[in-house]
Amino acid sequence: MKKQELDEPNLRIGDLARRTGLTPELLRTWESRHGFPRPQRLESGHRRYTEADVAMIKGVLHRRDAGTRLEVAIAEVTGATRIPVHSVYAELRRAHPRLEPHRLKKSTLLALTWAIEDECCARAQRATIFGAFQEEQYYRKAQPRWNELARVGHATLAMADFTSEQGDDERPVRVQLADDSPMRREWVVVCDAPDLPAVLAAWEIPGQQTVPDGDRLFESVWTIDPQAVRHAARVCAHVAQAAGVAEASTLIEELAGEPEPLSSDPADAASLFGRVVAYVDRLS
Repeated sequence: MKKQELDEPNLRIGDLARRTGLTPELLRTWESRHGFPRPQRLESGHRRYTEADVAMIKGVLHRRDAGTRLEVAIAEVTGATRIPVHSVYAELRRAHPRLEPHRLKKSTLLALTWAIEDECCARAQRATIFGAFQEEQYYRKAQPRWNELARVGHATLAMADFTSEQGDDERPVRVQLADDSPMRREWVVVCDAPDLPAVLAAWEIPGQQTVPDGDRLFESVWTIDPQAVRHAARVCAHVAQAAGVAEASTLIEELAGEPEPLSSDPADAASLFGRVVAYVDRLS
């Protein structure tokens, strides 16, 4: 078979399941837990696989059946030396290409962020919440709101370049970003909850040292799609794990499963949209 045919993403997940003897549910579980197999996504969000994926899965199964642990078998077959992507924005754009980016001023991002935070506090049940603030000075301005989120959330983590130590009983949990972390330039809020999934991710356009703070531009995406929200939450959990946060491993396990479908009640989206409009109007 020619390499071009091996690389052609023309297999649906059902096709892959039939070719490998696995179920679609198990393939999705492997993808969420091990990053394998790694599908290509259509603009609709549907997964597509290649003949090379079939061959790699069969190689993994052969090694597993010979007694090799699954994660080791996957690493052997894929040559998995890839460092996990530690950018929420980059991962959302890669895995969910239907999300349309927009350049927004910081003041508009604040309106979106406050709306998500408010809805999360008011309605989300057992939410897992992540925020990325770039620098500690920006986190300090949001800290009263995030203290409240930590009070009502299942788990709440704040990521930034922190210069002060965290107190023993202080919440949210702080995640110290590495010097070379792409998250240092990102603005992120993730609310992963069955009744209120939402994510906003943005990265700051370079070269704005002389721009007034409220006018700084960010390239941004946001959505209430549960799959995209869960993907963003997983990235954040892996960033926290790499930073040595003890709770991160448990969160990674909790976020490994598929999220619940989005409620069909239009009032849910309308409530969030209403808050956004109110905050935009207030800040304009």
